[in-house]
Amino acid sequence: MNHDELLAYYAAPGVFTAVSGFEDVIDQIPAGVQPAVDFVQNLLIHPGFAGAYGVKLTEQQQAGGGLHTVPAILSHAASLASGPLNAQRAPGQRVAGVCRHFATLFVAVLRHKGIPARARCGFANYFEPGKHFDHWVGEYWDTALGRWVLVDAQVDALQRDLIRPPFDTLDVPRDRFRVAGDAWQVCRRGEVDPATFGVAGTENWGIIEVFGDLMQDVAALRKVEFLPWGWYGLALEQEACADEQDLVDAIAALSSAADGAALDTLNAMSARDVRLALPGDRIDEILRAESVAT
Repeated sequence: MNHDELLAYYAAPGVFTAVSGFEDVIDQIPAGVQPAVDFVQNLLIHPGFAGAYGVKLTEQQQAGGGLHTVPAILSHAASLASGPLNAQRAPGQRVAGVCRHFATLFVAVLRHKGIPARARCGFANYFEPGKHFDHWVGEYWDTALGRWVLVDAQVDALQRDLIRPPFDTLDVPRDRFRVAGDAWQVCRRGEVDPATFGVAGTENWGIIEVFGDLMQDVAALRKVEFLPWGWYGLALEQEACADEQDLVDAIAALSSAADGAALDTLNAMSARDVRLALPGDRIDEILRAESVAT
């Protein structure tokens, strides 16, 4: 896959990022990255920051946290407030979703507008000093800059005031958000303590979390954005984290490169090793369940 083919691939929707039934809504969003981010932040609220917005999440809001597909998320958002989805809404009327939902909805908007974009799973070190939190961001191809740009669509003005990132969250530096492949490699080289990588507010820390995120990231590179806890295939074999480090090193290199050659290699590896293949049955089950929800 050459570069132009790669960009065309990421400009088209994936199984979870088609905006079927909501094309008119997305068409009304002005062109550009900032309007896409504004749209996402107006519809979603992260449960970890709900208190900062003065919101006690309702059961109905929280029900959106288990949704994968963009049409299901948008349908759920429509159920929380009257009026058009593009109208300004209060935090108490937003869908409770984690970073993956922010990244995936952002990517869906850009893809609908023909902009190459993909969700990336990895670790952010700007929420708490000395910690690398499991996190998702969006990434889009900036033609003018000639590079992929990381965008944290979750961090709005309120969150910026709380965490004070010393950079523009519309262009996150690669050493402040490490895609999972980069995170694995710095841990393997002994440059960063693996114990500092994990899931905020849980006991899930260490190299196994990096391993799990790596599998999530290569799925997202293939346009399947599972929920953060939706590990599959090789990630379910935790002993592989230690026993098959050459294989995991190879996967990490593909996550880091994320170019056409890497995607071709990943697809070829997945054809040979079922543990690397995307779980088609699970994907089909999700699509069936969430098509009913919409």
